[in-house]
Amino acid sequence: MSFKDTYGKDSVTKYECIGHVQKRVGARLRKLKSKNKNLSGKGKLTDSFIDRLQNYYGIAVRSNVGNLSGLQQNVIAALFHCSSSVEKPMHGQCPIGKDSWCYYQRALSCGKKPNEKYKGLSNEVLNTIKPTYLELCTKELLTKCLHGKTQNSNECLNGVIWQRVPKEVFVCLKILKSGALDAVIQFNDGYKGCVEIFKKLNITPGYFTLKAYKHLDINRINDAERHSTPNLKLCRKILRATRKKNQCFRE
Repeated sequence: MSFKDTYGKDSVTKYECIGHVQKRVGARLRKLKSKNKNLSGKGKLTDSFIDRLQNYYGIAVRSNVGNLSGLQQNVIAALFHCSSSVEKPMHGQCPIGKDSWCYYQRALSCGKKPNEKYKGLSNEVLNTIKPTYLELCTKELLTKCLHGKTQNSNECLNGVIWQRVPKEVFVCLKILKSGALDAVIQFNDGYKGCVEIFKKLNITPGYFTLKAYKHLDINRINDAERHSTPNLKLCRKILRATRKKNQCFRE
């Protein structure tokens, strides 16, 4: 029996979280940079270049859901797009049209003169990082990303569970089940889900209990909406970049 048939009809196909795959780009290139000192320095494999390439990789994945050939072409094009310079433009593989994620192709489609924004990479640096980057452009990996989804919702649920049943603390199975079930109720319905539990237990919640639960749910929704605003997203992006920079400096 082959390995793939071990579980028979119960076998499942594992998909990849596109957010995690996108992060691998940065992790792999930073690891390569730490091993190869010739990649460090101005005009080479800088942290800003890695972050930009990682972002374009994610854009390419999200804009080609269900299209394997287009996805592979776009993630490879992202490398040359970021490595392009005024002297050596390399946008031939980038998607064309006014809606393209490539600023060079967008300018051409609008009849404007393209303006290179970055200095790009030398052929030596590009050829050094290309094998590492192309490992994340294989059809085998990209096939698992065609769904275009992340595990953010699952991780959010895990966080709610861990608030009740911390990972660091051992508990019995009964407490673990109770904590997980309570977390699922709050994750799906908020605190108003607890009211239904009280009714099943023949407990009538009082006025102040209902008011408090409603207040908690409203605050939770408002907090989620506030964190999804463009300004806070930009702040989180800047903070992540700062942490990465400080971490690389310490290393």
